[in-house]
Amino acid sequence: MTIRLYDTNARQIRDFAPLTPGCVSIYLCGATVQAAPHIGHIRSGLNFDIMRRWFAYRGYDVTFIRNVTDIDDKIIAKAAEQNRPWWSIGYDNERAFDEGYTVLGCLPPTYEPRATGHVTEMVEMMQGLIERGHAYEAEGNVYFDVRSFPGYLELSRQELDNLQQPSGPGESGKRDPRDFAMWKAAKPGEPTWATPWGRGRPGWHLECSAMAHKYLGTAFDIHGGGLDLIFPHHENEIAQAKAYGDEFARYWVHNAWVTMAGDKMSKSLGNSVLVSEMVKRWRPIVLRYYLGTPHYRSMIEYSEESLREAESAFARIEGFVQRVIEMAGKVEPSPEVPLAFAEAMDDDLGVPQALAIVHTTVRQGNSALAADDKEAAVARLAEVRAMLGVLGLDPLDPHWAGEADRGEDLHGVVDSLVRLVLDQREAARARKDWATADAIRDQLNQSGLTIEDSQQGPRWSLGPR
Repeated sequence: MTIRLYDTNARQIRDFAPLTPGCVSIYLCGATVQAAPHIGHIRSGLNFDIMRRWFAYRGYDVTFIRNVTDIDDKIIAKAAEQNRPWWSIGYDNERAFDEGYTVLGCLPPTYEPRATGHVTEMVEMMQGLIERGHAYEAEGNVYFDVRSFPGYLELSRQELDNLQQPSGPGESGKRDPRDFAMWKAAKPGEPTWATPWGRGRPGWHLECSAMAHKYLGTAFDIHGGGLDLIFPHHENEIAQAKAYGDEFARYWVHNAWVTMAGDKMSKSLGNSVLVSEMVKRWRPIVLRYYLGTPHYRSMIEYSEESLREAESAFARIEGFVQRVIEMAGKVEPSPEVPLAFAEAMDDDLGVPQALAIVHTTVRQGNSALAADDKEAAVARLAEVRAMLGVLGLDPLDPHWAGEADRGEDLHGVVDSLVRLVLDQREAARARKDWATADAIRDQLNQSGLTIEDSQQGPRWSLGPR
């Protein structure tokens, strides 16, 4: 049993070998809290939640760090636009991210540090880099000297001579335009902290290098984030950390985007779909299925049609689960997932292939139900629950129980009304009035209900939208 992951730095899938046997340390670039999250932001959290769950299933002790960037240029700009304190913007949106992660079933991180809580560590890192000749102060700013670090741009595979380094306003005094800011000198109306070089605020890249060092030490296993972070963020993190003397991350894992009309979903493009709005229209467990089941390195092109397809696919799984529970009562998950599922997950978190095993097992379970083979149906459900648990999609998990509870009263009312109609249909069938029976069934289908005839009588469920 060996988990294999695609390492962006190596440009290939590698066997995972932990620094410490039986343990895995993961640092994920989390939320920049200038606005509420859209589903593209939460996809990253979901992908790494599944990774974390799989490592735990395989017996690893997981330390999972997901930071919060609560100070940067975008947050300051939003504060000015809205005439609000920067910390108010950050706090409100941090809560929105927490709610988004939670409603979609992400496990809480081991630690979730805020950038503003680690300025002391940032100052220490800058002092060390200046002493080693990798950084310099200029007009209250502190810059990293990219030419001083020979390994710069190995992750993104760029040529230094062709590099266009993103720069913000007020970044004056650079020796080389490709150098990047670790600390930005104070500007009117902006938050500041005291340093040996004057008051100012941290740069984005410095924050993560300092926090990873603080919580995971000089070396750790996996650094994750979206593809858009490879450059400049992750490239600059590596330069700072390694020039400081850290080994830093041994594997780099990047998830792909959620796109709309081929563009990366982003706040700046105005094409974002907020999680808070999506969960009003779609059940959270369905949204998790939609975002979490494509391969983490595959783009997801957002569409209502694909969401409806995800809803229908998950409904087939849920229908099987419910039918077995009605027949056999409580069924616990198997202690182990099927071998083919495990092999798919070990191979670079092959969730699509693993999900195919789930659906195959559901079909086998439905066949057992049709044959009135209770023992086989229960065995298949135990396997299905084990697999869904790894993916965070077990509908019987206590986290998702609230979804059923919220609609329990309404379900009872609808059930009573549908039963009256189904009784009329059964009466028509009894007198062999097939035309009327079929018409009633068609009308129910048009109303969004799926009717299934079973040995225990007709049953209904919500059909696809």
